[in-house]
Amino acid sequence: MTMRNATAPLPVLAHLLVAAALASACAGALGADALARAKQRGKLVAGIHYVVPEYKAGAKFRTPEALDTALLEDAARRLQLPLATVRAPSGKADITLAAFTENAPRRDGSTLIPTGYAAGPMAIMRTDTGIKAWEHLKSRKVCLSAGGRYVGMMEAKYGAIELVYAAPADALIALRTGLCDAAVHDNTLLEEIVKLPEWKKFSASLPTGPRSMLAFVMPASDTKTAAFLTQLASDWKADGYPDQLAKKAARNIAFEVYLDQDVPDCH
Repeated sequence: MTMRNATAPLPVLAHLLVAAALASACAGALGADALARAKQRGKLVAGIHYVVPEYKAGAKFRTPEALDTALLEDAARRLQLPLATVRAPSGKADITLAAFTENAPRRDGSTLIPTGYAAGPMAIMRTDTGIKAWEHLKSRKVCLSAGGRYVGMMEAKYGAIELVYAAPADALIALRTGLCDAAVHDNTLLEEIVKLPEWKKFSASLPTGPRSMLAFVMPASDTKTAAFLTQLASDWKADGYPDQLAKKAARNIAFEVYLDQDVPDCH
């Protein structure tokens, strides 16, 4: 677990996303056809916001918050290639998956292909909380997961004290045991979790913040890769695949919390 406070704010999310877009657009210099490059290499290299640490035998399994890796695994399966992920921005990536707000500036020469998944920050607290607005998070402890998109945002925007855990299950356990005043994750995750009976006491929430869409970003010149990713995203949207992944992740995370919480909820 890592603690951050308001004395050292991180760059806001929008700036990070634009940086990812710029790097991906520049990756066109490596070759016009990213998929051909990946097939020649024998591996699809994808840039994402957070690279999930490799699972080690004997460790507790933890479901990551972001859907990036799961979506990219499906893309790699369709290409019949193994997947490797690198943190964006990275000039090593064949394709990049990043979140963008609707008003995020675009770089000329880049193409965005939405995956059909969008989410915004949501906070949950104990039902007897005095936190009634995002501004009330000032100087309050907020639990987040390292793979989430809101690390740095809570302290930079609201002056919160951030407690950053390895995975969402760990952050939510910290909320339930009183180590933090609120937990902030994607609304798609928390909206499913607070439906469960065992979360009734922790179902107080703040309105969901601005949503960001998850999209592939790539050089506009790479029309072959764009055609593949456009069809892929179309298939995902038709099947509701991102929503299915989000609901499955929520169920898994709730179960991980249930299995791991060997101390009573804080009263």
